[in-house]
Amino acid sequence: MNRCSETGLASATDSFAAPQRTSNAGRMIIALTCGSMLAGVPFTASAQDQDAQEAPVPATTQQNEPAPAPAPAPSTNIIRTISVSGSERLEPTTILSYIRLRVGDEYTSAAADQALKDLGATELFSQFNIRNDGGNVVITVTENPVINRIVIEGNKRLDNDKILPEIKLAPRQIFTRSKVRADVARIIELYKRQGRFAATVEPKMVQLPQNRVDVVFEISEGPKSKVRQINIIGNEEFSDGELRGEMVTKQARFTRFFSSNTSYDPDRLAFDQQKLRQFYLTEGYADFRVVSAVAELTPDQKDFIITYVVEEGERYKFGEVKVDSQLRDFDSDRMTQQLTVKGGDWYNAKYVEDTVESLTEVAGRFGYAFADVQPRFNRNPDDLTMDITFILRQAPRVYVERVDVNGNTLTQDKVVRREFRISEGDAFNSLGVQRTTARINSLGYFQENFEVNQVQGSAPDRIILEANVEEQPTGELQFSAGFSSIEQFILAGSIRQRNFRGRGQTIGLSLNYSQFSRSARISFTEPYVFDRNIQAGVDIYRQDFNSFNRFGNERNNTFEQATTGFAVRLGVPLTEFMSLVGSYTLNYDEVSLDERLFFTDLDGDGVRGNSPDDFCDPLAAGRFLCDALGDRLSSIVGLSLNYNSLNSRIRPTRGRTFSLTSEFAGLGGDVRYARFRGRAQQFWNVANSGFIFSLSAEGGTIIPLRDRPGEGVDDILLTDRFFLGEPQFRGFDIRGVGPRILTQQLLVDETTNEIIVVTDRQQVRDDAIGGRNFYLARAELEIPLGTGARELGLRPSIWADVGALWSVEQPVLTVVEPVFLDGDNPGETTTNPFAADGSLNTLVSNGFQEVFLGNSPSPRITAGIGVNWNSPFGPFRIDFAQTIRKVEGDDDKTFTFNVGTQF
Repeated sequence: MNRCSETGLASATDSFAAPQRTSNAGRMIIALTCGSMLAGVPFTASAQDQDAQEAPVPATTQQNEPAPAPAPAPSTNIIRTISVSGSERLEPTTILSYIRLRVGDEYTSAAADQALKDLGATELFSQFNIRNDGGNVVITVTENPVINRIVIEGNKRLDNDKILPEIKLAPRQIFTRSKVRADVARIIELYKRQGRFAATVEPKMVQLPQNRVDVVFEISEGPKSKVRQINIIGNEEFSDGELRGEMVTKQARFTRFFSSNTSYDPDRLAFDQQKLRQFYLTEGYADFRVVSAVAELTPDQKDFIITYVVEEGERYKFGEVKVDSQLRDFDSDRMTQQLTVKGGDWYNAKYVEDTVESLTEVAGRFGYAFADVQPRFNRNPDDLTMDITFILRQAPRVYVERVDVNGNTLTQDKVVRREFRISEGDAFNSLGVQRTTARINSLGYFQENFEVNQVQGSAPDRIILEANVEEQPTGELQFSAGFSSIEQFILAGSIRQRNFRGRGQTIGLSLNYSQFSRSARISFTEPYVFDRNIQAGVDIYRQDFNSFNRFGNERNNTFEQATTGFAVRLGVPLTEFMSLVGSYTLNYDEVSLDERLFFTDLDGDGVRGNSPDDFCDPLAAGRFLCDALGDRLSSIVGLSLNYNSLNSRIRPTRGRTFSLTSEFAGLGGDVRYARFRGRAQQFWNVANSGFIFSLSAEGGTIIPLRDRPGEGVDDILLTDRFFLGEPQFRGFDIRGVGPRILTQQLLVDETTNEIIVVTDRQQVRDDAIGGRNFYLARAELEIPLGTGARELGLRPSIWADVGALWSVEQPVLTVVEPVFLDGDNPGETTTNPFAADGSLNTLVSNGFQEVFLGNSPSPRITAGIGVNWNSPFGPFRIDFAQTIRKVEGDDDKTFTFNVGTQF
């Protein structure tokens, strides 16, 4: 029975796998034989006869063993070979590794479909198919092209360097349609963030030889979508205008032409909802919520209309406010009494936040670095009060386990560590950490807004303080330029390294040049002498000062002063914020006058100052110039008391500073005086809004310690007095404020012989003579700008300056009247323009007169706008000033700028 089954299966298989080898009769006999055997009827003979006809074999073989079955023919469902057609860059073996078909596997439609899916998932082919040819599987592919370059067209509002980093496609990558679609969506998203919701991007592919393509994104930017209207529904206590004022997003109006907040931004929409909530919470509306905020495009598809639906709820007052302290060092009742929030006041969420910060700060000062302050609210809807309990949860007292300084490559560790006001092993103190942060920021060596990080130590009561610094350039190369109607161009340059050799030392060289003065200075400062908190410094300098006047376009020197000297200083700290600085200065001054103008020709050789007999003429020069003539040595001892609590010496936003300085000249040398000066400055970050407001005031007086006899002679030499003007007093020229002598020409009208006084400042000799007393006050408000302007480093400000300089002995003034040929006495001269008969005398020479002006404590007032810009070529400052009030004789100035760079 088994043999029959095998024979029948073999025959059935042979009928599909190979050509027909048995006759129909043979198949009939086989079938009948099998049937007879299955039925139990012997049919051996017929079977033997049939076998004998097909294959004559011995009788023994026929009776004992069945004939071997023929080998089956190969099936077309079995994979015999797999080949790849169409590949260019990819190896066939690489392509075959992406699919699951293998030689010897059965070829099915499901397996073929899965192979097609695997090839598509690679995104390497634009076309691909699989065919089976009698067990020979052929995979035909067309590879995706290689990107030659990415081209962006039509973009004007967004530069290529803003778009290309955001897209996935790049040269030498494989082109895929999915990446193109993703890049199109990303570019559109970038334009939406710019407020251009009508922007469209159309990708195109330019076919190149060798299966390469250029991908072109054609951009239509469209107009910027503005916020046409902001509607608020549900507000009863506050008007729409008040609520719009709290939002960052503004309605597009002509007056906001330059504002970037009038464009629609979904992120800004969510932020404005938070701003509304904050506003209502600070006004006592604890149940306020924004029900919905919807932005809809206008029918013309250009602008948006935003609609807020709000629920104000009831207004609450503070109920019972108390502190529940679980810290053993704090008494709950005493802390409750010290709270600024009192029951009965209108509820204000900002007060709650400030109280949490204040309590956390107090706990930190006593060593609880991880103090947890949680406010617990209990709303009483019946009487509309809010009870608050501030819970100070139990926390361990913390000690500083370690201080780490990371990121410094040039600056030595000790330069950073010596600014720490809390050491390893000390009890944690948040005030010390804050002061440490401020001191490191004030160095100016590292990134802005540096903060000391607090990391959990090896135990719950241990903390690690980390100073993760990012060094920035500390070298400064500065150039400044100015323009004066008197001096023309003024140039100055300086080079300074504030972290010399990474030791915190400061070394600098400065040079200044103008027609007014020339100077050079070398300075060096060591902030920690022998690693002790003692500051020392030295300055060596040379300054040539040249005072001059003009008659028309002719320039004449009045006096020249050359000062050579040095100064040493030594400072010690008194407290954390206060220090005492002593100094000693030795100056050698050489003062000379223009002999051609101011000397008297006594020897009669026709040349002034050509002989020892010639001397300074007080009538020509004035006593104040003649008295300053000569060489002198000044030995000056100074003492300064300085206070500084600024959060940054480079760009402060809060804190104060003041200094009191006294100087005594007379420890040897040729001059005797006592000079006192004071200066104070305060900074505020207005409501943490980014507006920085500052006030500063300074003043000084100088007291002579010996009398100098003579009429019109001041007891303080000209070279030792105070002077005021640019750059201290914006809106005025160099030495443009205070006492001065104007020498005005007296011209004669040739037709009427009337005397005309020339008052044009371009044709008047202007000699600033300084004063004994001065004061100067400044107010400035720095205005924050949007993100884009901050990235450019723009910091505009509005300012006002008030000051005065006065108190000097009025000098002897000179008046020289015009000279005429006397028509009544031929050969003689007279100052009378008319002869006895009424005729006009002939003019020989014009005269001049000296006028003393500006000696007044009356305030001079200027105001203006200025812009600080961290430009690509260095810090840049420009100021436009308007003089509001001045005294006759003052020399004002409208425009100044300076520029520098860093390395």
